[in-house]
Amino acid sequence: MTVGGRLAPALRAGIGVGVLGVGAGAVGAGWFYSRLLLAPRVQRVYPERVLDANADTVTLAASRLTVQPGVWGLRWPSAPDGTLAAIGEIIERRNGAVERRLLDGPTPPVGTEAVIDAGPFDPDPSARGLAFEEVQVPTPLGPAPAWVVPAGTGSTWAVMVHGRGGRRREALRVLPAVAKVGVTSLVISYRNDEGAPPSPDGRYHLGDTEWEDLEAAVEFAVSRGAERIVLVGWSMGAAIIGAFLDRSRLAELTTAVVWDAPLADWRATLRQQARNRRLPAGMAHLATAVTRHRIGIDFDRFDLTRNPPAVRPPTLVFHSSGDTVIPVSVSRRLAAAAPSLGWSVQYVEVPDVEHTASWNADPEAYEATVTTFLRTQLDSAH
Repeated sequence: MTVGGRLAPALRAGIGVGVLGVGAGAVGAGWFYSRLLLAPRVQRVYPERVLDANADTVTLAASRLTVQPGVWGLRWPSAPDGTLAAIGEIIERRNGAVERRLLDGPTPPVGTEAVIDAGPFDPDPSARGLAFEEVQVPTPLGPAPAWVVPAGTGSTWAVMVHGRGGRRREALRVLPAVAKVGVTSLVISYRNDEGAPPSPDGRYHLGDTEWEDLEAAVEFAVSRGAERIVLVGWSMGAAIIGAFLDRSRLAELTTAVVWDAPLADWRATLRQQARNRRLPAGMAHLATAVTRHRIGIDFDRFDLTRNPPAVRPPTLVFHSSGDTVIPVSVSRRLAAAAPSLGWSVQYVEVPDVEHTASWNADPEAYEATVTTFLRTQLDSAH
């Protein structure tokens, strides 16, 4: 679950087959839904269409995604891998079309299919004007690629964890804000990512084992001089961080956490996906049962309001009211319950945009909130 809502295509494809009936048919549908949930590779689809384009503007067929406010990436099939355009403000909406400012990148071909991407930067931190080092983090399954973006004295490191089906580039949006407060960033990959080791069974484990790779990344940061850790996660990255905070011997090093559209309740997320497709509530329950059988996950441990992690550092949570992948109600509930859990949670709700897109709606406001939060927490930690 990550940039541009990458969990959504997999889940929607799985549940889009419909309910096959009762008995064996329903179990088969639940198994198929579960298989897509656990599959590491998510197929990219191109649901939008470019109607017109020039050096300054792009006109797209109006859709729920193309009319979102803010700054976005735009990809199309004929563009080389790692190439995208950045589009900005809406100039005009007319007759089923939306004209937007072309901010950067190539001009897309008129008539091509395209996809809106919440990550408008590629391919690495140099796209944000930041120096970086490509490193290999020794994880329990083997080396996994990561970026180190140095800043400050190197005593505080932010370890950044993308969501399901995503890539390290998800972090490119927030890297300048973290560097601004003198925090070195370690942007990690984990098992089943491109270039990282596969899990032994070739499946995602929805945070239940991936947290071990985060622990290895924190160990790497400590070996390079980190004394304090900030954890930053998007979507399923938050579930991985939650498991780390609950189970890792290194969790106490964490000074602060930043979550964007956090997957803080797997069951609620699967129920929302079923509702999106107007499927019976029992389909989500069945898929949950099948998934538990296949990978041995205890979903109760991933309801972070009812079962908060053992270590609960001050946490900044962003979530958008327009998120159709992870229900915003999960973050609202966590924020409301936090005081009774002894958990300091600052909650920021952003209107109208999709999954993990709070930065896109207003990059300046988002980054200012992150830098203010981190400065406050790091000052109090000294």
